[in-house]
Amino acid sequence: MAAFLLGAVLLIVQPQIVPSRPAINSKAEASSQSLQRELLKKTPQKNDFKENIHSNGSCRHLPQTIIIGVRKGGTRALLEMLSLHQDIAAAESEVHFFDWEDHYRNGLQWYINQMPFSYPHQITVEKTPAYFTSPKVPERVYSMNQSMRLLLILRDPSERVLSDYTQVFYNHMQKHKPYPSIEQFLIKDGELNVDYKAINRSLYYIHMQNWLKYFPLDRIHIVDGDKLIKDPFPEIEKVERFLKLSPQINASNFYFNKTKGFYCLRDSGRERCLHESKGRAHPQVDTRLLEKLHEYFHEPNKKFFELVGRTFDWH
Repeated sequence: MAAFLLGAVLLIVQPQIVPSRPAINSKAEASSQSLQRELLKKTPQKNDFKENIHSNGSCRHLPQTIIIGVRKGGTRALLEMLSLHQDIAAAESEVHFFDWEDHYRNGLQWYINQMPFSYPHQITVEKTPAYFTSPKVPERVYSMNQSMRLLLILRDPSERVLSDYTQVFYNHMQKHKPYPSIEQFLIKDGELNVDYKAINRSLYYIHMQNWLKYFPLDRIHIVDGDKLIKDPFPEIEKVERFLKLSPQINASNFYFNKTKGFYCLRDSGRERCLHESKGRAHPQVDTRLLEKLHEYFHEPNKKFFELVGRTFDWH
């Protein structure tokens, strides 16, 4: 009986592996399946069957779609907007399975346990913005599911740097801890400090190259984060098409909140906005310093445009 239950669990939680590339040798497929088996072994199985199947017929399983980034690009807004669709089941918290070693060592069953309950017709989605810039993550995701559909939301790199700093600044302020000005991070010995982590996170072409080693471009949908802020509906329509969802989200699901200064959501008559931490004003930065930042990103942006075959309205 125990063997039967264990077999049933594995059938439920393991996704069908469908190669996303035209030709993948049998060794690669065997390696992928072997890794899944090893990861599944690392979590005790005795309670998994009960935990992952609900009495209403829904169950937890591995996500079919992951929002991989980028940090301060609008991942939370994207997830909340996508959740308007009835065929989407979204994980509430950032899971950090593929980028945090302590979590990854727990195995796939632990990962499944972090997912929401969903019905067979629904797509399970999780978002962890740090995935995009973490070197180990693309290979790990590919080993789990080669047919994964990935969502990447990007903003103007310079604006993303300022948002990155703003978030950390406010986190320190809430804890009554002092934090240096943004100039102290951006300038080193009179020059732009290219070692600043926030700047590195905005070098999109470097990180994208790593993902393209494992996933073809047609498996990665890039959402224009700047357009999502200004006019969300057209961007969400594109996401629906990419995920092969029926067109359920419409323009009436969005309304501009003048007090907050950004779009909020209307779902079945219920209105909701993003947390107050979203949309915070950026620090005032000297114009010449901003120009240095824009100049620095000019070539990396150009390389990124060539890499993905499209352009964005960035400085």
